Formats: sequence, C-alpha cells, structure tokens
Amino acid sequence: MSVLARHQIGSAARIVVKVGSSSISGDNAGQISPLVDALAAAHARGAEIVLVSSGAIATGMPYLQLDERPTDLATQQAAASVGQNLLIFRYQDSLDRYDIVAGQVLLTAGDLEIPAHRSNAQRAMDRLLGLRILPIVNENDTVATHEIRFGDNDRLAALVATLIQADLLVLLSDVDALYTRPPHLAGAEPISHVGAGEELPGVEFGASRSGVGTGGAATKVSAARIASGAGTAVLLTSTALVAEALRGDLVGTWFEPTEGDTIQPTGSPVA
Repeated sequence: MSVLARHQIGSAARIVVKVGSSSISGDNAGQISPLVDALAAAHARGAEIVLVSSGAIATGMPYLQLDERPTDLATQQAAASVGQNLLIFRYQDSLDRYDIVAGQVLLTAGDLEIPAHRSNAQRAMDRLLGLRILPIVNENDTVATHEIRFGDNDRLAALVATLIQADLLVLLSDVDALYTRPPHLAGAEPISHVGAGEELPGVEFGASRSGVGTGGAATKVSAARIASGAGTAVLLTSTALVAEALRGDLVGTWFEPTEGDTIQPTGSPVA
C-alpha cells in the first residue's frame, strides 16, 4: 500500500472519518448535517468513506432522563442501546439528501484482533464500500467496554483504518489541532506536522472536558500512531473544519504515515 502525502488528500481513495460524542450530540446535534455534507462531497468525487461515530451513549442519555454520563456499565450499555438506534436514524435522515445509504457496523476492538472475526469484518466492509454504501461503525457497547475504557472510539477508528487499508484517517474532535499543551492553557501552540515515528517530547496531553465523551488528546495521538505506523496518513482536526480537511486545506495536525509494510496492531493502545 502506497502512503498518502498531505497535498494528495483530495485524491484519497479510501477514507475513515472518526467523530466524537460531544461533536454530534446534545447542543451539537446540528453538526451532523454539515458533517454529512462534507462526507457526501468526498463520496461524490468517488472516494470510499467509512464513518466511525461515537455518540450512542450521549444520544441515549436524555431518553433515560440522565443529565450526565452514567458511571455504571449497565446504564452505559442501556443508554448506548437506545442511542445507537437514534444516532443511525439521524445520520440516514441527513444522508437521504444525497441518496447515500448508510450501513451500520457494530464492532469491538477484540473482533479486529481475532483472525476469523477480522476476516469477516474486512470482507463485509469491502463489500459495503464496493456497493457504494457508507458504513457507520461504532463500538458494540452492549457486549464490550473498550470504547468506555479507551476513549471515544479513537483506537477502534485506527484499527478499522488498518483493517481496510485506508489512505487517510481523519480524527475529529472539538479542538482544531494537536497543541503543545491543552489549548485552554497559556502558551499552548498548535502542532501542524508530526513526522513518521516522531516522538513528541514536552507535549502535555489533556483529557476530554466535554462531560459526554471519554477521549482526549492522548487517545487521539495513540490512535494516530497505530494508523500511521500501519501506513495510513492521519489528520487530526475539529469537526467544524471537516469540509476543509477533506478538501486538503492546511488545517489540523498531519501525522505522516510510515513507508513500507503495514503493521497489524495488537494489544492495548500505545501511550
């Protein structure tokens, strides 16, 4: 698999986009429409698009009369069960404007580490993409806890990108780039480029501050390292800039992919 350079984003053939809970739920549920606009534009130029979307728990919370993210696993699973149905409906309702059909794919990180499950998932995803369906992937929260533990599906997105040998993984959040320290702190500076295998000495990572998601900068960098180490280029930016990101504008933080053979990720995410 040949690696993608930043100036080639507009010609990427296979793209995985990951969006976090806080970007498409609650007061930000309206961001689903512009997100779909951007995905549809890339789809229209012939790209194969996979969306990894968090947000099932956050979407289900109001229907369980919950004011904040539940802490016990059973209630998290119940909220996810209700929210996943609503989330897919909202995406399909928006995709209908472009005559694009979504396919729901529920996975666990463990599925992608068991050879038979991995092969089945890869075959199904390849077939969906070949049929011009837009797969929407989420963690299967009723049977797995990886999303709850590891941060808002960032790792799952990296594993999916590796599974389907995507050219590009776009990690979206509330922040427009990776910063040298949490961007709300004085002295924080954006990082525009991370070389292949480059360490990030002195960078301070903050946790999610949204109250509905579990991810943060550290989980996104970990995911970026998995995907870029397997030959998939990674762009980290905000959901508000997704259209610019998929056009190839100079936004966000670019993680340069590693040349050569792909790496099959196993085990827990790298810090």
